[in-house]
Amino acid sequence: MMQPTMRSTKKTRWLNSAILGLAVLAFTACENSPGKPPAGPEVMDPANVADFGFLYAQNCAGCHGTDGKGGAALALADPVYLAVVDDARLHSVSANGIPGTSMPAFAKSAGGMLTDKQIDIIAGGVRRWAKPNALNGAAPPPYAAAEPGNAAHGAGVYTAYCASCHGPAGNGGLKGSSIVDGSFLALLTDQELRTLVIVGRPELGAPDW
Repeated sequence: MMQPTMRSTKKTRWLNSAILGLAVLAFTACENSPGKPPAGPEVMDPANVADFGFLYAQNCAGCHGTDGKGGAALALADPVYLAVVDDARLHSVSANGIPGTSMPAFAKSAGGMLTDKQIDIIAGGVRRWAKPNALNGAAPPPYAAAEPGNAAHGAGVYTAYCASCHGPAGNGGLKGSSIVDGSFLALLTDQELRTLVIVGRPELGAPDW
């Protein structure tokens, strides 16, 4: 059997080095290919997001304002609101919305995008904004009415407490907007009107009951 010469041994080593170099270049080219996603943190499944601040900002703040301070809709952090609304109602409205109004359903079971656990997180986070003894011992009206309202009595109360801002017929005045506008009323249920009367909109200058 012929023994390899020194020249053939060097040639073999050179070929092996060249092959290794080509393999390294090919691997590097694949690593830097245009279609490869850049390195970064793993994207979390939206259904696993459990941070109240993030969930509220993404789903609620657009209407109810940053930190629940109010916007196009009622301030959820309002101490009077949190004193009259119970946990079941907070959860129900967050999950199912209010049909026929601008408040949508957020739970997957009702056509939304959030899990039941995420609804619990939102409702629980809003509840944590409540302040102890926010009403200084005063007994608030119940959140929902036990019986239909008395329109004649309500007209007298309106004249005494509301007309100075919203006008004698509710058409608006210098201090308040119209509250009989069809577009406004079409977006609210009777319960929402009751809630607004009880809670007010302090951030807009409208006092609570």
